[in-house]
Amino acid sequence: MLCDLPHCPMLSGYRIKLDFSLKEVFGSSPPSLFVGRANYPKVRICPALPPLVGDTTLYDKPELWAEMPIETILDFRYSLIHGQFVADVRDPRAKEVRILQEISLYEKPVDLEVVFERAPSPKVFFDDSTPPMGPSAPAKDVRICSTPKAPKVVEEVYESQDLNAFEAMRLLYEKGIAVSHIQKLLSAGSLGIKRRLVPTRWAITAVDDSISKQLIQEVVHFELLDCYRVFVLKEKKNLFMAILTPHPWRFEWGEAWFPNTTWNFGSEVFIETDWEDHRGRKSYASLGGCYYASRLATVEYLCKIRRQAGAVVWREIYPGFKIPIGVWFVREMLRKCFNQKFVEFNSLDEAIDYLASFSNVGIQNWLKASKLIRSTSAQKTLWSFL
Repeated sequence: MLCDLPHCPMLSGYRIKLDFSLKEVFGSSPPSLFVGRANYPKVRICPALPPLVGDTTLYDKPELWAEMPIETILDFRYSLIHGQFVADVRDPRAKEVRILQEISLYEKPVDLEVVFERAPSPKVFFDDSTPPMGPSAPAKDVRICSTPKAPKVVEEVYESQDLNAFEAMRLLYEKGIAVSHIQKLLSAGSLGIKRRLVPTRWAITAVDDSISKQLIQEVVHFELLDCYRVFVLKEKKNLFMAILTPHPWRFEWGEAWFPNTTWNFGSEVFIETDWEDHRGRKSYASLGGCYYASRLATVEYLCKIRRQAGAVVWREIYPGFKIPIGVWFVREMLRKCFNQKFVEFNSLDEAIDYLASFSNVGIQNWLKASKLIRSTSAQKTLWSFL
């Protein structure tokens, strides 16, 4: 979705201070990069930077956004100017690709200079998976002016010739490299044996999916949780509800979109759920990247407490939440949710009754939509239908 900054009603009140007459921009990239998917395998690759020098880390690190107002995050995102180059995902030799890969190595800002073919147009781009993107334009040159030191483990993985991408992601995660950083590395073609660029949208989901699958392999060997543990977080016109159950690993993600929200232009609340059992998934989740982002946050918590459990996680999206801001929002909100206090119950019925006081959709509507909880007069136990 493209939107002109001066005329977009969704942007009213946001502080955009960019000079759109500039054809050359110098600044500190957070670091930030984007790889498109249109016309694959020949795609747009975009290093991004704001027209200022300093610590711009907050402009592109979702792990730091959980406590920020959405308006502040959008200000950061709209201030990033993207220089567009065209590259073949299979060819890592092009100068612009090598620069993109170098940018991906760093955790701290990188000073860049981008020369545009024409001044960037005052438009922003929205996508359901990636954070919003600021103005962009075709560019004819990009230069790295100064760099920080890359994390040692990132340098080792980048230089490795025999570590596949799956193993690389796991090693980086275990060493504390942020998920958003691993996503950039994968997208820039900096991981694996046969390296190639990966569209950012795909890379985000691939990292969430791969890391959570590996964590699930640990979770299934833990002792079962001995109660029903319930978490609730209401924030930024969203409600997150999670029930962890004393059962072998199962997972369900559900979304309830109210009218006047990003993906619901109708007059009724729309609810959709998707799920998996201990055998995992054989097809792409119907709810897209949010499914994998929510699963990652959930299994991270189970690894933290070293317990195996089933998990039912639901999200309600309320009127006024209109701007698609990316799946990072689900991942970071659920991380925050699982770090808060929880309530324990001895039965599923008690857990559901507790959530009924929070849900604006109505708990019965959730039960009807749920793939893992079936609403019956007896309210059978959670996985009895499997």
